[in-house]
Amino acid sequence: MSDAPALDTAVAALRGGGVIAYPTEAVWGLGCDPFDEAAVTRLLRIKQRPVDKGLILIAARPTQLDGLVDWDALPDGRRDEVLASWPGPNTWVVPATARVPRWVTGAHDSVAVRVSAHLHVVALCHAFGAPLVSTSANLAGAPPAFLHDQLDPDLLSAVDAVAPGETGGMAAPTVIRDARDGQLIRA
Repeated sequence: MSDAPALDTAVAALRGGGVIAYPTEAVWGLGCDPFDEAAVTRLLRIKQRPVDKGLILIAARPTQLDGLVDWDALPDGRRDEVLASWPGPNTWVVPATARVPRWVTGAHDSVAVRVSAHLHVVALCHAFGAPLVSTSANLAGAPPAFLHDQLDPDLLSAVDAVAPGETGGMAAPTVIRDARDGQLIRA
């Protein structure tokens, strides 16, 4: 990543319990440490999103999800299909282990996860050393920001740092499928 100081600032904010804005494959996202309840609660308050909906975890590599997803709860062959789609813009809802906090799973027994190929997301997750919460950087119900200039100024003023980079240019947020049966949840 070309903007190392901005990346360092974003990672320091994450480690300090902060909320950041960062570019993803399609839209700008809000992120924080998924294991920091106060950070997740603040992110949800900024976004005006109810906790029961659950949140996506985004990672740099599948091993960052070890211990969080229950691969053994999937039917035969389903894990292979999920792993074959990564890295890439494919989010899968997978049975969660007890290690995933309820403030991430919401009202579900599963967790939405993605291993990104987006250069800036990968650098951010590598530097942080763990997966991050990933939800679109917009107020609940408002359109997502595909460009930095489309980010709501009030939302930007509420975050602790903005990670460097641009979105990956996709025309719509990533596809979400149920890993148990491949059913499409979000096109």
